[in-house]
Amino acid sequence: MRIQTLVGALALSTLMVACGEQTAPAQAAQPALTADANTLQSHLEFLASDALEGRDTGSRGHEIAAQYIAAKFKALGLEPAGDDGTYYQRVGFRRSTLKEGSAAFAIHTGESTVELAYGDAFLTGPSAYAATNEVTAPVVFVGYGLVSDEFGLNDYANVDVDGKIVVMVSGRPESLPSEEGAHLNSSKTRFAAERGAVGIITLHTPAREEVRPFKVSAMYQRAPSVTWLNPEGEPNVAYKNIQGAAYLDYRAAEPLFSNAAIRMDDVFAQLEKGDQPKPFELNVSVTLKRASEHEEISSPNVAAILPGSDPELKNEYVLYTAHSDHIGMTQDLSQDDHINNGAMDNASGVSVMLETARMFTEAAERPKRSILFLSITAEERGLLGADYFAHYPTVPLQSIVANVNLDMPVLLYDFADVIAFGSTHSTLGETVAAAAGKFDIALSDDPMPEQAIFTRSDHYPFVKKGVPAVFLMTGFTAKNEDEDGGKIWGEFFAEHYHRPSDAPTLPINYEAGVVFTNINFEIGQAIANDAERPRWLPDSFFANLD
Repeated sequence: MRIQTLVGALALSTLMVACGEQTAPAQAAQPALTADANTLQSHLEFLASDALEGRDTGSRGHEIAAQYIAAKFKALGLEPAGDDGTYYQRVGFRRSTLKEGSAAFAIHTGESTVELAYGDAFLTGPSAYAATNEVTAPVVFVGYGLVSDEFGLNDYANVDVDGKIVVMVSGRPESLPSEEGAHLNSSKTRFAAERGAVGIITLHTPAREEVRPFKVSAMYQRAPSVTWLNPEGEPNVAYKNIQGAAYLDYRAAEPLFSNAAIRMDDVFAQLEKGDQPKPFELNVSVTLKRASEHEEISSPNVAAILPGSDPELKNEYVLYTAHSDHIGMTQDLSQDDHINNGAMDNASGVSVMLETARMFTEAAERPKRSILFLSITAEERGLLGADYFAHYPTVPLQSIVANVNLDMPVLLYDFADVIAFGSTHSTLGETVAAAAGKFDIALSDDPMPEQAIFTRSDHYPFVKKGVPAVFLMTGFTAKNEDEDGGKIWGEFFAEHYHRPSDAPTLPINYEAGVVFTNINFEIGQAIANDAERPRWLPDSFFANLD
């Protein structure tokens, strides 16, 4: 489809048009400074062009995107905030691949040994730090494998897993709130490793089979994994005592429970009733083997600072983030177009951030706090560039007062509301609502809480370090009666997300981009000039993460 013809920036001025004694209704007041639709379009069309070949982490296309962003920062007069006086924070990565034919899973019952078939009965991934792994150890069942004082969970109570392999069911209890549950679910490896486990087996359950069949997971199994390297060249593997891991289909798992006091079907029955399975010894041992091949690559974050005007507050930072990477080229030979351009994901977010940066540099007054703009690599690989920056920030981490994350604003309709994931956890919710209200845009509740979006983009590594954050997205309501925002958003996700059709040929509404950018600018202005820094709400789970 063709890009809609632009007719200039969105009119936001107050109109008082005389018509006899009648006057037109007042519109939202025009800001002294506004984003420009043509500039947004030029950024997006370059970043999502075929020449950049999908901007995969470590690729030439992403390097070009990073150079483009750094050049724009320099042209705006922003100070470099990367390493060694540059705009770049170069991040090393290790790309790991499971060696073909090396994965093995054997269950030792005492009377016999059962060998399971890789790909059919179990899945495993490569190690990021070892060429070969082999571990044999007794096995303990630990329910969901979760620990939380706040939610009264301890799946390791009354069992010793030191030097053992733990078996846990996939997922989390339905009683847990989605965002909090997603955070706990992502911490399962830590919970096991801190108690001395040497391996983890995750049990694919019948309930999970209904949502995502085991065969679907197996289709993506051979993709390489990527881990960032610290400045000493060591991979970011905090729990090296975990020597093996496997994802096991329940249809092949019966031998694990052959010597146990509780049968596997009894465990599934408990799960179906919503009960919490208790931990117990399985009285068998397991051998896990794998071999891994490694390749090292690098890719840059790009960072720049607009110094604040206040002598003291300029030492604090409002952090804007947007990931510049995408997923590169598709291997699907059935398609004519192999380039995943990533127009909405996330050329749109980077374009908004660049235009927000321009607005800050052209504003009549500098903000009191400094503004840190960070274009992030390897989001698609697991939030890796953001996680690296959160571990090795180029400004003191405690000086970052807030993070506003821009990831995949779907600029395909004239939106009437925005969603700010995380807005219920900190005072930033009030800030976003006030900023959006200046443009007659509402702040809506999370329309898909079950997806736990707050834990799934680049702000999350900063949240885990204690930084209040919001992730702003276009809402599901449209201003025009002939547009269904939720339907358009859903159709984009179903038909274009992570596909070659997420390209500049979409009917992109750059005037909606103007409004979205203006809101983001107002959010940053409010945070930067407020006497108090944003704070977590006292009852937020994320206020005191360990």
